[in-house]
Amino acid sequence: MTDENKTPRPAPAGRVAEVAGVLVEIWSDIVCPWCYIGKRRFETALAAFEHADDVEVRWRSFQLDPSFPRGTAEPVYDSLATKFGGSREQVRAMTAQVAALAAAEGLHYDFDRAVSVNTFDAHRLIHLAQAHGLGPQAHERLMRANLIEGVTLDTPALVALGAEIGVPAAAAERVLAGDDYTADVQDDIRQARRYGATGVPFFVLNSAYGVSGAQSAEVFGQALRTAYEAAPAR
Repeated sequence: MTDENKTPRPAPAGRVAEVAGVLVEIWSDIVCPWCYIGKRRFETALAAFEHADDVEVRWRSFQLDPSFPRGTAEPVYDSLATKFGGSREQVRAMTAQVAALAAAEGLHYDFDRAVSVNTFDAHRLIHLAQAHGLGPQAHERLMRANLIEGVTLDTPALVALGAEIGVPAAAAERVLAGDDYTADVQDDIRQARRYGATGVPFFVLNSAYGVSGAQSAEVFGQALRTAYEAAPAR
């Protein structure tokens, strides 16, 4: 649960932007508190960007802990204490600091109720939502459910949350019962590694500029301007 605090830097050549203006790809994990903070800060920068209509945002999958057993749910204090080798008290103090930063962005985390799960199926649901034109809504809804509402993101919860934003429940049940979108999630994770990302959130603008961590709105604004000015003439 660390913020890498890096300034914008060129990203290795990868997928070419397919839109005029700025394509922003954001690698994020549903259970990542820094990712939600970074999301809000980026949204603040985008709202103030004079060319916001020329920006397309695409959410990409990433797993902070792919080894966490699928089908298992554990209180976040316990899972983090195991992962980092500290006590519940140390974890509580650490998360309290993150919660204070989140509150400044209008996000009121409830780590006392938060539950750790393997997020692979959540990412598959987000890819299904993207197929219905609801990818950003799904990402936002699942993050809020996990970090603020204390929802355990098991299959019934994923189906219900998807339905809230317009993903047909029958389609979600079918996808989650099988392996649909598995390759899409894996491709996203591999692409992040090719860019050199070791943590999230990780932002790539026009396949050329990278911003790592939950940076300030000012840093994101600078990155948007740099990418826009360097884009081919519209």
